[in-house]
Amino acid sequence: MSESPDRTPLPRAFFDRPVLEVAPDLLGRTLVRNSPDGRIELRLTEVEAYAGAIDPGSHAFRGRTARNAVMFGPPGHAYVYFTYGMWHCLNLVCGPEGHASGVLLRAGEILSGAEQARKRRLSARYDTELAKGPARLATALDVSLSLNGTDTCAGPDTPLSVLTGTPAARDQVRSGPRTGVGGDGAPHPWRFWIEGDRTVSPYRAHTPRKRRLDSGATDA
Repeated sequence: MSESPDRTPLPRAFFDRPVLEVAPDLLGRTLVRNSPDGRIELRLTEVEAYAGAIDPGSHAFRGRTARNAVMFGPPGHAYVYFTYGMWHCLNLVCGPEGHASGVLLRAGEILSGAEQARKRRLSARYDTELAKGPARLATALDVSLSLNGTDTCAGPDTPLSVLTGTPAARDQVRSGPRTGVGGDGAPHPWRFWIEGDRTVSPYRAHTPRKRRLDSGATDA
């Protein structure tokens, strides 16, 4: 990167906007993870927007539950969920309080703390793969359900925060369908990424999961 990223923390007002404004504006920002193992900084390169009650692809489409309660605000908090029985995913809540929406952090470039990320992502062949995909990003940053509800605007010592960074130029931002989203939410072009960045994950269309006949269906 040719210039030093801005170290100013993003204020709550940044997140208190419509999700389709916040999502592309997060590209190029610096996500900071503070943990007992040290500090990792990551430049966001790929995200997805989820718009709550108007979005069939959102966890909050059917209303508030114990699992998705953080999505209803306040903005600027982290929404972490566990999926497929093995992976965590990290989202940032946005929009006015009471109206659920959030941005899934899909991929990024590790700027500092790569040695920690490598220990957690032993299968990564290159550093560009350390956080290439939402589950990989969460694993690299040691994100778990214990961080659900974390206020990213609470100050420099919080476990998660977002700095101004170097916002992506508008002509570098691309959008398209969200990865793995099916049904009525599939056509929404609410995945945003920085064109040509090697840390961006490949697009994959939704593939219906096979359900065991002897088990009940569950909703995300």
